[in-house]
Amino acid sequence: MAAQFGRRLRKGATATTVAALVVAALSASQAPGSTSVPAGERAGEATEPPGTPVTGNSPYFTDLPPLNTPNKPNKPGTSIDLPVVAGPAEAGIPATVLDAYKRAEETIRETKPGCRLPWQLLAAIGKVESGQARGGRVDANGTTLTPILGPQLNGVGFANISDTDNGAYDGDTTHDRAVGPMQFIPSTWAVWGQDGNADGRKNPNNIYDAALAAGRYLCAHDRDLSAQGDLDQAILGYNRSREYLRTVMSWFDYYRRGNHEVPDGTGFLPGSGEPDSHGNGRGSGNGRPDAPVTTPPSTPETPRPGNPSTPGRPGGDGVKPPATPPVKPPTTPPGTTPPGAKPPTTPPPSPQPPAPAPVTALERVGSASVTATEGEKFTDRLRVRAKTSAGKVVARAKVQFQIIGDTAARFPGAETRIVVTTGTDGIATAPTLSAGGRPGKFMVRAKALGTTAPAVDFAASVAAKPAPAPQSDALARTSDKELKAQAGGSFTDAVEVKATYKGKAAAGVAVSATMVTDDAGRPAENDKGPYFKDADGKTVRTLTALKTDANGLLKLPEIFTDGNAGTYKLRLTTADGVVLTVELTVTAATTAPTTDPTADPSTTPSSTPTE
Repeated sequence: MAAQFGRRLRKGATATTVAALVVAALSASQAPGSTSVPAGERAGEATEPPGTPVTGNSPYFTDLPPLNTPNKPNKPGTSIDLPVVAGPAEAGIPATVLDAYKRAEETIRETKPGCRLPWQLLAAIGKVESGQARGGRVDANGTTLTPILGPQLNGVGFANISDTDNGAYDGDTTHDRAVGPMQFIPSTWAVWGQDGNADGRKNPNNIYDAALAAGRYLCAHDRDLSAQGDLDQAILGYNRSREYLRTVMSWFDYYRRGNHEVPDGTGFLPGSGEPDSHGNGRGSGNGRPDAPVTTPPSTPETPRPGNPSTPGRPGGDGVKPPATPPVKPPTTPPGTTPPGAKPPTTPPPSPQPPAPAPVTALERVGSASVTATEGEKFTDRLRVRAKTSAGKVVARAKVQFQIIGDTAARFPGAETRIVVTTGTDGIATAPTLSAGGRPGKFMVRAKALGTTAPAVDFAASVAAKPAPAPQSDALARTSDKELKAQAGGSFTDAVEVKATYKGKAAAGVAVSATMVTDDAGRPAENDKGPYFKDADGKTVRTLTALKTDANGLLKLPEIFTDGNAGTYKLRLTTADGVVLTVELTVTAATTAPTTDPTADPSTTPSSTPTE
């Protein structure tokens, strides 16, 4: 049983201090390569993207993760005033929810490889927004068992967003609410909604749809999420709060250090003290992110304030905030420096990531030409490597792939051009290219944007889709006349059959004809009895490459017989597996006598007279 993973953070100045300490402790406990964002560092420098964020800055579901890694609990006596936690329970992600995150990552890797979206980022946002769909309370298709709704965005404590969906998603015809496990407001869902489970619907209450939509939203503006600056911008675009950014980054690091799958409905919920084996959201606020809140709007500069009686977000744990000491009046006039004190100094700006080195050449990686069949996708991906004049690879360079020519081929989203950012290896990989419905040839040109580096061209061709094979569902003889022949001869009547499909003549149907043994269970080619002749006059007992004519008719070549009398079987089979068995009868040969068997040569009188 896992202990409660941490009381909700108190807001205001206390929240800022605690959040900074918590994240600092997390950062100190992580393995190399961690990308946590301590308070006052990269998070403080990030600028919020324009427009309405995904959630409308509505309150989110959970606070920071435990200070320990998912596999090792904290040691007692920690200086941070949070309880000791057994981590593995909180590192568990419900099976369907986990599958949705990984499937979204795989889809975006195919369609927007330059984004480099890790599924753990989706898991971090899903944890913060809805506690992994309330501990995995979803059905087999990934739809939440009950709707997950944020508070009414009426301007009282949050953004003021009037109804945009006529209540279709959130049931509110006055104002919008954040909806589903990834908490999309309806107006944002209308733009970014996806069908992640291929059921023909875009449902924000479905974890597959919501996870894919969140991934595409995070990857907007050609972001490369392996770059910290782009990652910060993406998360702030979800919710414009630096505290939110710190919280998501903490869970992101936590899941990257370790995670495991748990059954649906048994995920860990905030304040529960243990995983919820019934999916009921036991603990503070029933794990609901939609409890009423009366708080002033949160801003990027100020951590989210909470209701004094219910600290934190909706569904707080009821812990009262500490008494605030009275504020003493300032002893020096505002804007002056106290005697003996050093004047304040302006902190140096945070270092910016270095600009990409100049690209002087693009190098083709892989084949210079690709092919696909009409209506399908190209299996070969188009790749180029950006290099400097010294031959070194260039990371974070923007490369545009553009389709040139009269073709129906397109990149995802029906785009004819798309921009990809090179990775640390200098390689930019274009999304999977769809061939479209028109055969022909065209070209894809790769160009390093903002440089004079020569473009690289790829030749592409789309082959016509083969015509569908003719179908048949019945095969029958055109005559019911019995087929007979003598041994050592041939059949006078030819075998003629007709193929049909849904009662109509089936032209061009492939048919094979084989003389088979009389073994109903496993008929095999016979080695005696009736036979055909090939072009060289040799005996064959199987014919292939036979096809019905425009009227669905097929007349077999002449059938010969050897010296064996008996009843034999001819088996005809269409390419669809339709079988017709024809019976062939061979009778013994009969030979007429050349003389009268009753005459006696010794008693025949001579016609010559004697002397």
